Amino acid sequence: MTLPTVLIVGAGPVGLVSALVLAKAGIPVRVLERSPTLPRDMRASTFHPPTLDMLSRFGITEDLVSEGLVARLTQQWDRQEGLVAQFDMQMLEDETMHPFRLQCEQWKLIELLAARLLMQPGAELVLGAEAIEVNQTSDGVRVTANCEGVATVHEGAYLIGADGAWSTVRQQLNIDFPGFTYPERFLFVSTDFDYAKRFDGISYVNYFSDPEQWCVLLRVPSMWRVLFPVSEDYSDEQVLSDDSVQEHLQRLAPVRGQHRTMHRTIYKVHQRVAHSFRLGRVLLAGDAAHINNPLGGMGMNGGVHDAFNLADKLVEIIKHGAAEDLLDRYERQRRTIAEEYINAGTALNKKYIEESDPAKRRENISELRRVAANPSTAKQYLRKTSMIDAIARAELIQ
Repeated sequence: MTLPTVLIVGAGPVGLVSALVLAKAGIPVRVLERSPTLPRDMRASTFHPPTLDMLSRFGITEDLVSEGLVARLTQQWDRQEGLVAQFDMQMLEDETMHPFRLQCEQWKLIELLAARLLMQPGAELVLGAEAIEVNQTSDGVRVTANCEGVATVHEGAYLIGADGAWSTVRQQLNIDFPGFTYPERFLFVSTDFDYAKRFDGISYVNYFSDPEQWCVLLRVPSMWRVLFPVSEDYSDEQVLSDDSVQEHLQRLAPVRGQHRTMHRTIYKVHQRVAHSFRLGRVLLAGDAAHINNPLGGMGMNGGVHDAFNLADKLVEIIKHGAAEDLLDRYERQRRTIAEEYINAGTALNKKYIEESDPAKRRENISELRRVAANPSTAKQYLRKTSMIDAIARAELIQ
């Protein structure tokens, strides 16, 4: 029996995970990616334990670990107080096969997924195909794509929109994307400065609270990645200038001369959840469905969780004859997590890290120290921040 094709727009982690789950089940897939090459997005670099557990289905986790850094410890710092709290993810060894965060560039996952996908019969990856129009009937979906100026038509039984925050698929369906945009922007800088010389005992994952300029400091195999908030009063060009970047880095770790940087980017940050994750035979996943600030590393991870949840349900429908309303459960599960867990959690992380009231800051520091000192509360904290609680919560939603 020939199974119907599933179309996927977007060849990031969410689109490729979805495609690989379906292709391994024998379902034909066609992935349309607007870029002529596989995306090399530098934003995401943290993989949480449940994500690593899921990716182990493909044998990919072992490859990622070999190319990344195992971060057993996560740390909360204060720019005035120093190290406030440290959490050991080994406490989760009875909850996950991977009781650590993995620090590894997102594009490495994309390349591993693409290589495995193209080994599957019936799997296609079409690069340089920009989706421009989406139409559907009661029994199929049609996507028109622009391929080097030529309109091409692609037909399938279902469509997964995994094409990012500015999703063409979502816009074509006229699905609202309510929420808000933070007034400040985020500056990401990559540098080879050794922060272990500046902060004794620093881990690979660090959050620095400060009322004037908080930051996040993350280690990946070849460099450190530093995230700063920047005022809306300055243009992108001003923020990305050498003087501005050096000012930020020197304030964090003063050195003679200049810090060497390999990459810098600035972007606006949003907290938004699509009004619906499903319209007929078209489904949204990842940033096309929900976007959030990066504090906690939940964006890419949450998108991958969407992909596994959705693709597994499509396998049940297409291959095993399950009722199509199973897709409504996907929406209930993942939209609830996006609203109540991912967006709420990342918003709270930002509020904590930028707190300016001295009394509240002291209260926050005392609370974090109390939580970290008690094994029971420390484990609860780790279950939440590692997204284990989110997976458990979703499974309870019918």
